[in-house]
Amino acid sequence: MKPPILAVIMSTVISGTIMVLISSHWLTIWIGFEMNMLAIIPILMKKFNPRAMEASTKYFLTQATASMLLMLGIIINLLLTGQWAVLNMPSPIASNMMTVALAMKLGLSPFHFWVPEVTQGVPMSSGMILLTWQKIAPLSILYQIAPSMNPNLLMAMAIMSVLVGGWGGLNQTQLRKILAYSSIAHMGWMIVVTTYNPTLMLLNLTIYIMMTLGTFMLFMLNSSTTTLSLSHTWNKLPLIASLILMTMLSLGGLPPLSGFIPKWMIIHELTKNDMAIMATFMAMTALLNLYFYMRLTYATALTMFPSTNIMKMKWQFESTKNTTLLPPLIMISTMLLPLTPMMLTLF
Repeated sequence: MKPPILAVIMSTVISGTIMVLISSHWLTIWIGFEMNMLAIIPILMKKFNPRAMEASTKYFLTQATASMLLMLGIIINLLLTGQWAVLNMPSPIASNMMTVALAMKLGLSPFHFWVPEVTQGVPMSSGMILLTWQKIAPLSILYQIAPSMNPNLLMAMAIMSVLVGGWGGLNQTQLRKILAYSSIAHMGWMIVVTTYNPTLMLLNLTIYIMMTLGTFMLFMLNSSTTTLSLSHTWNKLPLIASLILMTMLSLGGLPPLSGFIPKWMIIHELTKNDMAIMATFMAMTALLNLYFYMRLTYATALTMFPSTNIMKMKWQFESTKNTTLLPPLIMISTMLLPLTPMMLTLF
């Protein structure tokens, strides 16, 4: 794709999301979602092949259905209240319909089927945008309408999402699919706390985006798309192999790393609200995620390559990819735990 065209499309994607974030009127929110959806499709089809075409079609059909349901909820709300304001949501029907529409946009279970397929079919950079930037707009609306949402519906979707995100990733060898299932599980963690403390959802989203960006960038630096290609890393780039190990364990939520902060705070919040069983269940399903990240780290950094690298001449060219953002992202995704007291005061 030519740079001027890419710049125009990316600016439309960004302005669509910003429009959703700053609007307090349902119609402008809906228009922002539509702008964002129509502009992201050329980015998904950047490398034009049948797989990308199929993935983009699946994405378009799902998002168009979600937009239709969202508009239906908006119209029901308008008929009952006579106004377009976001914060006025007396009708449970409109509220449930909007929650389902936003769950489809986010890829929450039971509307998760498109996420692994679309992520697997598109290039790494497009998958990175899909699993990070595209989550911001729907979650901002969930944050705004949190008081009027049905907590039982949210809990059911959260339980299914963490289960699907854990079980789905167990048997995968494709890195993009693993990150897609990880995204579904993280969305479940965000949704479970929305009823009690929506601000924690924003903290979880921020840390999740940082960790996922760092992971995708490490994979793109390597041009790795499968566990097998990832296992060749340490022979050529031992430092990158150890960084992948750190970010993977952080995504799994292992205590000394940044990924533990949102899990710790969410379990604390659920326990405070007499949801100890739910907190225990969430912690147990997090072990499923940790298991498949451990498998990746084992394949990357803890297994020996069949032949040791004794050649004096490098057998592959040096990577020329830009890595300016990689060091700060890796720092954020692994070393934020000491800042938890500060985050508690902020959130």
